Amino acid sequence: MPTGRTALFGAQHLLALTGIWLFPGIIGQALSLTPGQVGLITQGCFLMTGVITILQSSRLLRLPIVQGPTAAFMVAIIASAQNFGLGTAFGSMMVAGLVFALLSLPLRRCGLFGRVAAVAAHPIVFGTLFVIIGAQLATIGLSGWFGQPGAPGHGWPLLLVSGCTVLAVMACTILGGRGVLRRASIFWGILAGTVLAASLGLWEIPDLSAVPMLGAPELLPFGFGVDAAAVGLMLLAFLQAGTESMGMYQLIGRWGGEQVDVERTNRGLFTEFLGSVVGAACGGIGTTSYPENAGIVRVSGIGSRFVTMGAGIMAVVLAFIPKVGLLVAGLPGPVLAAASTVLFGIIALSGIQLLGEVVWDELNLMVAAPAFIIALGTLFLPDEIVAALPPALAGIVTNPMMVGVALLLVLHLVVNHGIRRLLPPAPADAADPVQDRRAPVGPTLS
Repeated sequence: MPTGRTALFGAQHLLALTGIWLFPGIIGQALSLTPGQVGLITQGCFLMTGVITILQSSRLLRLPIVQGPTAAFMVAIIASAQNFGLGTAFGSMMVAGLVFALLSLPLRRCGLFGRVAAVAAHPIVFGTLFVIIGAQLATIGLSGWFGQPGAPGHGWPLLLVSGCTVLAVMACTILGGRGVLRRASIFWGILAGTVLAASLGLWEIPDLSAVPMLGAPELLPFGFGVDAAAVGLMLLAFLQAGTESMGMYQLIGRWGGEQVDVERTNRGLFTEFLGSVVGAACGGIGTTSYPENAGIVRVSGIGSRFVTMGAGIMAVVLAFIPKVGLLVAGLPGPVLAAASTVLFGIIALSGIQLLGEVVWDELNLMVAAPAFIIALGTLFLPDEIVAALPPALAGIVTNPMMVGVALLLVLHLVVNHGIRRLLPPAPADAADPVQDRRAPVGPTLS
């Protein structure tokens, strides 16, 4: 596509990376960090996101994948830092990332992690996981429409702005025809919401006078340390992130009619894990292949790797321009939450589409049903129970994504790869637990 459109659609992908805009601030609030420290984490996230996205889009995975910080690592960083400090949290992430990078070496039979794709990427696993992810993301979707208590416009004024943002995204998507209006609907919705918030006096450009124009991300900004418990927590976060990424590879590859085999999967995972190690050294939050950006590919119909590569280049540039990075990160949170809400719904519905490939016999029901309801139930655990747990364990059991992926993998292995083989053969029309109903869904990737 022309350079201008490539840049526009790349910017849309960058704006959809909600983790960059939200997670550093959430970590800062939880750990009482200074604005400067939050800025260092933001720069590290931009650098990590950009470098891995460029590599995934260009030479290695060769899919329109956008990497971004994931909530699993945000929770792991907060839990680890509260007990051992930020330096140990990021250092333990580096160690855990190296372990998973070795498990996914794209050298013939060395890549063990990617070889579980046939099990982990089963539609019953990832279909259910995507529904869980969509439901969990809903907790930061609509709730973010109202703004922060005490902030200008908190409540109904910002709710009005958020509602108009969603309507703008929907209008551009539905009425935009086949041109740039529909294809960049998320971008235009965020722009319209920001302009409306500014015109109502609910948002203004932050003061950046004290921030230098140029500045490289700092190496080991919080020091370095390693703790076995923190490494264990980070290993679980990498397991969740890697499993989610494998699902995104398969989903987007299927939209484009491409076969993402074990070797190709290992290339993508190795890039992601090793890139997260390098990014953590600069204070960046560990990444995964972002479902929101898969949603953009689905909505816009644009699967060009040059677009996602453009988003990666922009992220790297922003990592070296603190003024621009903090300005973009200062976009009104309710507007970003409102635009992202549309994408969260697309993620959940993509999971439902995958579940349409599953034959729902009693065994498959016993895989998906407990995992689904238990994972979402962790959002409602009694406060006194959570408070009695060690912080690291509490961070795991209150995260539906991490609980969901663990339960789904264990139950699928035990039930479908163990118990099912011990039972008498099923009738011919129900012997295969996954029917061949995999017609290409969504846009064709270019």
